[in-house]
Parts: sequence; structure tokens; C-alpha cells
Amino acid sequence: MRCALSQALQHPHCLAVAATLCFTGLTTTVAEASPSKDYSAPQPFKANYRLKVDGWPSANITHHLSQENNHWRSDMRFSIAVVSGEERSRFSVADDATHALLYNSRYSLFGIGNDYQLREEQLTTLDRQTALFDLSRRAGKENCSEASPCDVRFLDHEGEEEHYQYYMESQAPISVPAGEFDALNVIMLNAEKSDSELHLSFHPDWPGLVLSAEYFKDGERETLLALTEFNPGGGATP
Repeated sequence: MRCALSQALQHPHCLAVAATLCFTGLTTTVAEASPSKDYSAPQPFKANYRLKVDGWPSANITHHLSQENNHWRSDMRFSIAVVSGEERSRFSVADDATHALLYNSRYSLFGIGNDYQLREEQLTTLDRQTALFDLSRRAGKENCSEASPCDVRFLDHEGEEEHYQYYMESQAPISVPAGEFDALNVIMLNAEKSDSELHLSFHPDWPGLVLSAEYFKDGERETLLALTEFNPGGGATP
């Protein structure tokens, strides 16, 4: 099954993760950081999400962020009806910089699917798992506004670059099934299609942790993802 991220956003049956989690690969470019704000340090965690896609049964998504030697690993897995998939990335972090090292993914529809891999030399920008971490860390620390949004570029599972723009709408608490959390609330816009928006809420102190995500097309919400369980420390990575 070969579904580009933009296709998956329009057709949820392609991939549940790609359908809602286009935020699993985002990297901001040419944005001016606010010098008075430090970037949050990565911390291991395990999170569970509930994904609702119009026309499909609800699905559970598991997400681990863990440290391995001098690098970090992000692991996300899902299953919905006859579709399943997983994405794993390895990356290093130094101050405000995130460097992608390796990306692997596997998707299956009716038991038939493909495996993908992007090695360090192929990662001309961040893969979408690594860039999820990177964007959540940068949100609120760059001068991105609705009038002047920041560019967002990332590689999909096949290594094709996608282009979006983002700005932070607000910093305010939100309630999800896992509880009430402080949140950085971000809006992403497809640079090539004006009819779609992705609304994301990140935790300000846990880079990579998504509190909620909503995908809108023509003003109608088609996809909703919400945090159902959060375990600081994360336990063992599968």
C-alpha cells in the first residue's frame, strides 16, 4: 500500500497513523527563535491515544519515547479494522537541534503491505516521527503567527518531502480522556491545499507528547485523536 501523507489525510483507509498523524513528521525552517526561552529536554514516556476516523471503527495507538545510549527512539503503533502499521525513528538531540538518524515503517492492508526505511544519508530533513518531537519542542518558541506562519517540511515514509505551514494559536489547558493538561495549541495548514487544517495540542514539558489532534476538511472535522493514558518514564520499549 503506497499512500503519500497528503493522500492519507484525504483517505483515512490508507493509514490510520498517517491519516491523523501528519504531525508525526514536521520540522520548522527559517524561523526566528525567542532567545529567552529554553527548549524542553527530552524525557521518556509511554502514551496511549484513541483515534476516531469518520466511517471507521475507533482505534488505539501506542507511542513510546525512550533513550538508547546517545540517541532517542520514537515508536508508534496502531491497528484499525483491516489496517495496521508502525513507525520507528532514531534521532539525537543537542541543545535546540534535532538530527534524524534512522527511520523504519511498516503498513498493512488486508495482510498485504510494505516496509520502508530511510537511512541517515537519505534523511535530507527530519522524518515524520523525529519531526513530531522537534515541532512539539519548538512550538511557542518561534515567531510564528497566523499572519506570518512558519514553514514546515518533512519526509513521508517514502522519502518524499511535504510542505505545510504552522502557527501557535494559544497556550491554554485542554481536557482529554487522560486528564487536564497545559497545552501548546498549534494550527497547521497545507501549503498547497487551502481546504484542510490540522489542529494539534502538545504538552509544553514533554517533547513528542501529543495531547490531541483534529483534522478538518472544508470546515468539517473528519478525524480526532486524544490522549487516553500517559505514563512518565515509559517502561520498556517494544
